[in-house]
Amino acid sequence: MNTAFKSDEWTRRRFMEGTAKTFLGVGALGLASRSGAAPGAGPAERPGAAKHVIYLYMNGGMTHLDTFDTKPGHENQGETKTIDTAVDGIQLSAYLPRLARQTDKLAILRSLTSTAGAHDQGNYLMHTSYEQRATIRHPGIGAWALKFKGRLNPNLPGTVYIGGDSRINGGGGFFEPEYEPLAISDPKSGLKNSKLRNMKQEAFDKRLALAREFDAEFHQRYNLKQVRAYTQMYDDAVRIMQSKDLNAFDLAQEDDATRKRYGDNPFGQGCLLARRLVENDVRAVEVGFGGWDMHNNVFVAAPEHCETLDRALSALLDDLESRGKLADTLVVLTTEFGRTPRINQNAGRDHYPKAFSSVLAGGGVKGGIVYGKTDEGGENVIENPVKIPDFNATIAHALGLPLDHVLYSPSKRPFTVAHKGEPVLSIFA
Repeated sequence: MNTAFKSDEWTRRRFMEGTAKTFLGVGALGLASRSGAAPGAGPAERPGAAKHVIYLYMNGGMTHLDTFDTKPGHENQGETKTIDTAVDGIQLSAYLPRLARQTDKLAILRSLTSTAGAHDQGNYLMHTSYEQRATIRHPGIGAWALKFKGRLNPNLPGTVYIGGDSRINGGGGFFEPEYEPLAISDPKSGLKNSKLRNMKQEAFDKRLALAREFDAEFHQRYNLKQVRAYTQMYDDAVRIMQSKDLNAFDLAQEDDATRKRYGDNPFGQGCLLARRLVENDVRAVEVGFGGWDMHNNVFVAAPEHCETLDRALSALLDDLESRGKLADTLVVLTTEFGRTPRINQNAGRDHYPKAFSSVLAGGGVKGGIVYGKTDEGGENVIENPVKIPDFNATIAHALGLPLDHVLYSPSKRPFTVAHKGEPVLSIFA
């Protein structure tokens, strides 16, 4: 056998499968169509629809009384102070001073309500609009966007997840493997396996040519859809690997001042990477930020987390606006549930799905508004409740996704992007 096919780290199969997985978010199996619709299916795009979504997920249950729905003067508020913002009549936590200056960009929804009070179930419901089942995985909003709208840049993945726990993100569900997001645990590390190591381009090209020669008879004999898809997967991986667009993953190309402005931490740098990816036409990016499960010492933990969030989100909104990308990029800030307005015996707050807050910005959403209302103690929604499917339908509407378009799981069960949710249309410009 030719020495080019020795079984080392860069054998043809291991290298190409690794490359395909890295760039396309797919494995070598399961490429047959299972969901009953092709990319780009569905009605024409809604005028003014956002092209991208940056989904910032606060894993653990972000406290609403210490962020976007403060209750000054009430005993439930505890030590958290309230400050005025750039918009008359809207107040935020004193832990968010930078966002307070950018409230004119924000649509603050203070009336979210959920039926899931445990983390796994709450995460799943928020990401998919469906209750968790052992027999099926439902797609997340990024996968739906990619399914209906297709890729914007053929040389980059359609969806990307940035964070330490890829189980949290809204994945591809029952869609084909290529709708799974590419997962990046550390935004500073760039994209792994994207360069040839210990191999010159000439040698790599020779191996590819030999592989095609050896495979030609097989492809001719088995000219089937799955075989063609398998081959196309590898061809796409090679094309992407050689594309200059991969520089989008390299944060070293940003100056020190910019990186510092986002915050020297995984979430801040993740938001910076998200901005670079949408600038290079990645359709959907999720950035995870954990540690919001504050059963103890909430008035110590919340200020620290809010500082990280405040710095990163403010920088992201600033940059998107200054670069002309905020209008076509929907920024979502959400969590699985809120935290108890009443402070527990450990100076913390427990799980509270009954009422909590989320924020939308860009993508055709009005800025400087508050939608919904909780009572004077932040315990009950008393105006314009927003259920989880309604919230996701609002995101889908901003992206121009067809809410009533049915796709089928492998078991032939019908599903829609937001499970009968109704979008909050009044928040759109």
